[in-house]
Amino acid sequence: MITDDELRRLAQRSVEIIAEHQDCGGAYPASPTFPVYRYSWFRDGSFIADAMSRAGADESADRFFGWCATVLNDRAERVGRLVERARRGQPVGRDEHLPTRYTLGGVEADEDWWDFQLDGYGAWIWALDAHLRRHHRRRDSVAPAIRTAVALCAEYLMAFWDQPCYDWWEEHADGIHPSTLASIYAGLSAVDATELGSDELSERCRSTASMIRDRIHSDGVRDGHLVKMLGDGRVDASLIACSTPFRAVDPMGPIAEATYHQILHDLAPDGVHRYLGDTYFGGGRWVVLAGLVGWHEVTTGRIDVGRARLEWMYNQSTPEGLLPEQVIDNCFDPTQVGVWIDKWGPVATPLLWSHAMYLILADEIGILDNHD
Repeated sequence: MITDDELRRLAQRSVEIIAEHQDCGGAYPASPTFPVYRYSWFRDGSFIADAMSRAGADESADRFFGWCATVLNDRAERVGRLVERARRGQPVGRDEHLPTRYTLGGVEADEDWWDFQLDGYGAWIWALDAHLRRHHRRRDSVAPAIRTAVALCAEYLMAFWDQPCYDWWEEHADGIHPSTLASIYAGLSAVDATELGSDELSERCRSTASMIRDRIHSDGVRDGHLVKMLGDGRVDASLIACSTPFRAVDPMGPIAEATYHQILHDLAPDGVHRYLGDTYFGGGRWVVLAGLVGWHEVTTGRIDVGRARLEWMYNQSTPEGLLPEQVIDNCFDPTQVGVWIDKWGPVATPLLWSHAMYLILADEIGILDNHD
């Protein structure tokens, strides 16, 4: 049995690691040591900012949201052109869209990546809304640059939400993924909730969010549970986010419950695999996903099970208190482990998103020290 004090110490260490590696401009690198993760993703950063906000490091979260606003506002003309082309029914190539990751300075990377990925552009507005609510911030205190960026991002999401794009894992570019749809749903719902946009924008965001939710329920469900992508009957552990935290699916409802149990059956013996057939570093168990599933377990009243997830996450930390992206001692395809190590090196450690999910789950269980 791991004590609360031991769990809190790793939580404090997680705050220190995230703070240490946050760029002065506000960006969080996905991993400071993994060659292709020394960039900032809106998705990873949104969960990291949410974790820091919960831990009382609200200035850190503020800087990240400011960084997001700068990245978007610097591309306002580009976004405007893309949205206008979509309104005219003109095709937009995948390589013309906003990228998936940026340098810490907010510049697009000069190497090929799996770009056109919409989830992060929804997630950051969701995280911003949660941050404002948590710290009882008045909406009229939000910087004009952030208001402008929220409106710009909302227009982009409304123009392209129903287009195939890469999923959370930068795979399956030709698919439509419930986890991505839920991220966009949460972002557009937050635009309405934050009252950061005009009444007209809020109404359009509300209407589009409703269409997205209907699409998830009509086309994203098979045999009673959510599916990895439309037309693919497998589950993906990221589907938990459709209910917790994004609420596109009722966490207490039958679809969320069936999805949770299918994930347990297929992917979650203790830590959590991404999906059946995963070969990235052999398809190991992801610390990030243990935190996400644990968050849902606590949300649905399974406190002891959620705590067991947190303890499993704790047990994956190095002696220096670093959490990896995944552990590969029990992977789907061991023959692929060496392939990825040869390509990019050992598993990313630390992964700041892993530390963020540890903090979020610790907070949900009620053992996170903060300064509020």
